[in-house]
Amino acid sequence: MRLKSLLAAIALSTTLPAFADSTLLNVSYDVMRDFYKDYNPAFAKYWKAKSGEDITLQMSHGGSSKQARSVIDGLQADVVTMNQHNDIDAIADKAKLLPADWAKRLPNDAAPFTSLQVLIVRKGNPKGIKDWNDLTKPGVGVIVPNPKTSGNGRYTYLAAWGYAAKLPGGNDAKAREFVASVFKNIPILDAGGRAATTTFMQRQIGDVLVTFENEAEMIAKEFGRGLFEVVYPSISIEAEPPVAIVDKVVDKKGTRKQAEEYLKYLWSPAGQEIAAQNYLRPRDKAIAAKYAKQFPAIKLFAIEEFGGWQKAQKTHFEDGAIYDQISASIAKR
Repeated sequence: MRLKSLLAAIALSTTLPAFADSTLLNVSYDVMRDFYKDYNPAFAKYWKAKSGEDITLQMSHGGSSKQARSVIDGLQADVVTMNQHNDIDAIADKAKLLPADWAKRLPNDAAPFTSLQVLIVRKGNPKGIKDWNDLTKPGVGVIVPNPKTSGNGRYTYLAAWGYAAKLPGGNDAKAREFVASVFKNIPILDAGGRAATTTFMQRQIGDVLVTFENEAEMIAKEFGRGLFEVVYPSISIEAEPPVAIVDKVVDKKGTRKQAEEYLKYLWSPAGQEIAAQNYLRPRDKAIAAKYAKQFPAIKLFAIEEFGGWQKAQKTHFEDGAIYDQISASIAKR
């Protein structure tokens, strides 16, 4: 009996995989659904070939800041892939789940690709929208996600502010008035970028949707290219969506190695190619050159012009800050 049991154990050991399966949870923002649908199978195939281990990749999507709040409140994310640094800073600061210098652990301040805010209009552009100033015109319905819950919405707010501040004679006071004029034309504030897209495309509300460049390609895939046009404004803000492992979670689960590899692969040629195919601007110069025709040159400014994300958050988006003051003034009109 002992010999039979031993032989059975040996036979079983030769049929089991060399490594136990792992599961990672990636808590991400709304408009990255399509990218990770392509990226996750590619990484799983790479990781299987490298380690012999099968890996299950789970996703959670929503407004970036709302997602960060979920992680702070206990959602067990192995990695977070947000659209602004401030959301991951909040996880580090409020929940102490990763170190304050998390962005220094990967290249490019932990942002593997970039994007920018564009204007998506109805086919034929019936309202003649060409630049940010057109969003202030009477009768133009502007669809933007809520800057309180969505990094997408904050990028739009800051892009409009930067545009106005850089006009001849521009300053912060005039920029504030300009942003108020834009937000006065917003009929509904959705919690995240994908919900805003649904409002614009499915519910047919509004004349222009302001969102990330890569969201336009998702709209084309889902709704067809004949229903909308993409307008590139004269200037926009560069979006640098960062990524990070959540140290306390991966160390508790024993998934640090897998999580680190998952994020590093974003900078690999394969990861960068998938990014470009999903209309995210790659960091890899060779791949950027290969896809140059799909990424029009546009004048960009950086979040550093607002003092970085932490200062921008405090000045504009904290409770009672400028955005809330603008919202209150609009509500009184």
